[in-house]
Amino acid sequence: MRIAVCDDCMEDALSLKKYLSGQEVGIYSDTESLLADVENKRRRYDLYLLDIFLRESMNGIELAERLRRAQEEALICFISSSGDFYREAYDLYAFQYLIKPVQEERVKELLRRVQKNLARGGAPTDGREKNFVYTWWGKSGAIPYKKIRYISSRGHTLSICCTDGRIQESTGKLSDLQQKVCGDVFLRCHQSFIVNMYHVEGIYGSDLMVGGEQIPVSRRYCAEVKRRYQEILFEEVD
Repeated sequence: MRIAVCDDCMEDALSLKKYLSGQEVGIYSDTESLLADVENKRRRYDLYLLDIFLRESMNGIELAERLRRAQEEALICFISSSGDFYREAYDLYAFQYLIKPVQEERVKELLRRVQKNLARGGAPTDGREKNFVYTWWGKSGAIPYKKIRYISSRGHTLSICCTDGRIQESTGKLSDLQQKVCGDVFLRCHQSFIVNMYHVEGIYGSDLMVGGEQIPVSRRYCAEVKRRYQEILFEEVD
């Protein structure tokens, strides 16, 4: 796992690195170096550990906003000596929020959650990636779960919207598909939609924002969708 740590207190950064043994860790003492790597060199990390209080013009919240624009799917964990920024963290879809001094067990638990999250996007316990198998005009293929944003239905035709902008059609009924795929990753949110909850960017009224698109949520599914979305954001928040 590739992890970036941004903290201008080198003692705290090195403590985190010690707890992250076995992972590939990049340490940054300033925001500009991290942004240069991500925005210009297009370096990508699986997890970003960001101190909120940074002694420069940009704090951890502002840094997270920039990272989110450069890497939409970034998993961000804020680290702070204060719990005053939970609201901002929530708005940025933070994966977790840890309070200093950070305990080793909390870091280990965070890693377990990240690994579980990455696995839910695709890889089951045997190491093979979960795929959605489609059939269209006599031809079949497979799309990894983690690359599917949502699936919509019209009659007996399913439209699979992917993260790369591709829309693949398949024969089938959404009610049958719901029985096969819905659980921790996919949820039915409407008569015509099943959504990958790990691609939900926010809930606005009765709509989900997914890949810049508004997906309706019907009253029947609203409570379950909101519950799962909040679980994904703040399971086991410190």
